[in-house]
Amino acid sequence: MDNDTANSISEITLDEATVLARNEEIEKEREVALRDLVEENFFRPIRATDKGHTGPWRVHLEVVEGMLAWHLTDAGGEAAGTIGLGMARMRRAIRDYFAICDSYYKALRRASAQEIETIDMARRGIHDRGTRHLLDALEGKVETDFETARRLFTLICVLHIKA
Repeated sequence: MDNDTANSISEITLDEATVLARNEEIEKEREVALRDLVEENFFRPIRATDKGHTGPWRVHLEVVEGMLAWHLTDAGGEAAGTIGLGMARMRRAIRDYFAICDSYYKALRRASAQEIETIDMARRGIHDRGTRHLLDALEGKVETDFETARRLFTLICVLHIKA
């Protein structure tokens, strides 16, 4: 198995029990993030690989008592541990991202192209800030690249949507 395949996510699922409602736009973002993530990513859970597990990895994300739990399964189908991340440092970025997405989707219906572009630039900036927070939180736990972390941040946001 080559190193690229071993250091990747082959499947990712979200705990649907924590998601109460999603609108059409959010559902589309979720689908795109899931598809793009599986097509191209770099993901190497340090502790699991140090214990002899190899990828590609299956990852199940869920929120448990305010923590983000990353349940890992290795290439052989064996449980490879759980990574827990505190959400405190990402809460503001998630809240800001929801707010700007709401503005963006409303703007798509009534705003000029220039207004939409301005809001979209702000949306990408907030998303990038959240991605950097995620990369900081993963430091020492998972090696990944910015694009993979960006897609993971989108999925983390989806997990935090409440009705």
